[in-house]
Amino acid sequence: ASDLVHGHCMSLHYLAYSLARPATMTLFTSASDLALAHPKSAYPFSMTFISPMSFMLLLFYGKILERNGPSMALKKTTVGCASLLGLASVVIAKLDPLVDDSARIATLVKYFVGVLFVFRESYVQLITSQHWSFISSVLTPNQSSTWFAPISGLTSITSALAAMAVASLSNMWGLQGVLAVAAIALGVSVLFGQLAYSIAEENGFNPEDEHKRKQTSTTKLVENSKEESLVSKARDVFARVPTLWALFCEILACQGLSTMLNVCCITKVSEVIPDDKERAGWMGKFFATINVLSCVLQFGILPATSSFTEPSMLWKGMPLVMLGMTCFLAFPRISGVSGEPTLRLVATTFLVMKTMEFSVRRMLDEMVYVPLDYESRYLGKEVIGVLGYRFGKSAASLALSALTSSFGTMGLRELSYFSTGAAGLWLATAWKLSNLVPTRAEAEINYAKMKKGG
Repeated sequence: ASDLVHGHCMSLHYLAYSLARPATMTLFTSASDLALAHPKSAYPFSMTFISPMSFMLLLFYGKILERNGPSMALKKTTVGCASLLGLASVVIAKLDPLVDDSARIATLVKYFVGVLFVFRESYVQLITSQHWSFISSVLTPNQSSTWFAPISGLTSITSALAAMAVASLSNMWGLQGVLAVAAIALGVSVLFGQLAYSIAEENGFNPEDEHKRKQTSTTKLVENSKEESLVSKARDVFARVPTLWALFCEILACQGLSTMLNVCCITKVSEVIPDDKERAGWMGKFFATINVLSCVLQFGILPATSSFTEPSMLWKGMPLVMLGMTCFLAFPRISGVSGEPTLRLVATTFLVMKTMEFSVRRMLDEMVYVPLDYESRYLGKEVIGVLGYRFGKSAASLALSALTSSFGTMGLRELSYFSTGAAGLWLATAWKLSNLVPTRAEAEINYAKMKKGG
């Protein structure tokens, strides 16, 4: 029951994120004075700041985890992120009417929107990884292959509902109102998270117990820099579990490709749909479509498929699909489109990428951690989730910014060439990872050994 309760907790988190994503993206690419700059140059530049902010959030999480355990870490980080989203909605509501009358306030709001955009990109994985750490701690490998996809499906349903509601909410209350609703939803998720931990405690499988055993079995650390302590622990975990390093590299490549396609899509949408509210509605419907398709996979296809298909085959299949689709973008003779790719072609490629990320890859990613130990699930996973996902985005964005500075603004055709290269790199890293992940039978054996030893 605790995993289902926590699934509802995570679904509220994604509901909040699915409201905040189109709102912040629209503010960032707005044609009004709210926008930081033109998206072709500002978007890649801003994405480079995601890794530093993610690292600061990770250090904050590490301190709470060490002192108070996973339950309090989830509570404090979620409340903190919800508070910041709520504060952002108030600031935008107060300052937006003053933008036209004061150049100083206009500049302040522009940079505030940029920081908000970076924060929204940074916080999501910090909280998501904690939810999945709990769920992977209370399910066996066989149970995870059955339940991970439907649990992900709950998040897809709420995400789709939120995305479809963005246009209506923004018309009623403005984009600041959408952010306020996101903050409330994220705050409510804390209640479900604490309930899930309470149920786990009552039934004797609370991950907090592993934290307490770990605390009592090790001597207290000499007062050191907490950052050094966190880095040292993460380094030891990665050295001990080579699968984590392979997964880290795979995520870097995957997120690099996702970022490239995201830039292509944002650029094309900004050109084709200049109106802010219309663009916010389009983005909401776009991500709603992604979540609906993810639901179909998570509820109807993946639970049955994962019962007879080894994870290694699915790891290899995803980048192969994207390599084929990015070739359609990059090479006109294949796609049959002269000049720059159309919005439909760009959006379809990005849609397939995000659908696989939200469904297939999310399930496979979480299954890797189930037979691993506490530190791998709560420390290694968070490092990979926060830094891996965000550094991959930042690295790709930094590369695009450098290329833009050196050679001028690139068109979609040029961006599609880099997307094809990123898809090839993802295939190489996923292939290596697929050779390290255990089969379903091996995962059950490793899980039993881990539980016996723990």
